Amino acid sequence: MTDEKNNVAPGKKGRIEAIDVARGVALVAMAIYHLAWDLEFFGYAPPGTTTMGGWKLFARCIASSFLFLVGVSLVLAHGKQIRWNGFWRRWAMVAAAALAITAATYVAMPGGFIFFGILHQIAIASILGLAFLRLPAVVTISIAAIVLAAPYYLRSEFFDAPWWWWTGLSVNYQRSNDYVPVFPWFGAVLIGIAAGKIGAQTGLFAALAGWRSPRWLWPFDYAGRHSLAFYLIHQPVLIACVWLFAQVFPPSEETREVNFLQSCERSCVEQRDTEFCPRYCVCVLDTLERAGAMQSFYAGQQSDALRATAEQAARQCTIETDNAILDGGGP
Repeated sequence: MTDEKNNVAPGKKGRIEAIDVARGVALVAMAIYHLAWDLEFFGYAPPGTTTMGGWKLFARCIASSFLFLVGVSLVLAHGKQIRWNGFWRRWAMVAAAALAITAATYVAMPGGFIFFGILHQIAIASILGLAFLRLPAVVTISIAAIVLAAPYYLRSEFFDAPWWWWTGLSVNYQRSNDYVPVFPWFGAVLIGIAAGKIGAQTGLFAALAGWRSPRWLWPFDYAGRHSLAFYLIHQPVLIACVWLFAQVFPPSEETREVNFLQSCERSCVEQRDTEFCPRYCVCVLDTLERAGAMQSFYAGQQSDALRATAEQAARQCTIETDNAILDGGGP
């Protein structure tokens, strides 16, 4: 999500518009996901909608595409010679934006503040990625595979201290609304670096340099050229728009299921964070519905059997949700 020049070779003027358009498409996809999150937050979509199923996969694809393009851009901008002045200037902008997001979200939502999100990942990946610009693509891809697999084999309580949370290898850590640690997400950057080297060696970028995007792609091209500004501005604008809409067209009255989920989440957040609770409560609702216990619950009935069923659902869903989050991630 940097605004590095997409030079075919260091020192040449111009950009590869295809890279800008691709980055712009990823930004629009991210805005769509965040709009869905905002609609969920304001009550227009069921709780937990954006943390599960297709929306969860959508979020991972968006993050992966951004980081892949970071790797490609590193090769385009610094593949033959690292231009340190430009590199550090743009890196400082990304790092400052990442710190600003941490500070803002800590004030707004301390239970799920962003301590290592997509911008933090881009900042550290931009530095680490420099070490791979001279390596053969096959070596870089091999290391990428190790980085992607690391959380499944190297996770340990040794990394539970807060100063290790950025690694992604912790067993227990502060939950976050945007957690993109080095392992496994740096793997996407390494794949982008390898793809960039292959593109440069095969003449792909030289061919793309002559392509000009049609007029109808101008919004994506423009967004891709100013990706950091788009990233910082779009979510406050979307939240403001949804808030204004809610003042005129408030969300409809909730169903019993939604009321159950909201009540569950209100109780849950007293002990757990905003990433865990929506998933956990959806799991409990589904489990109780499969057990045929929800009608009794809605009716306010009390019995030892109903309490035992609810306790079993809570235990089962706690385990399932913790496991799902440890294997997850997103923008």
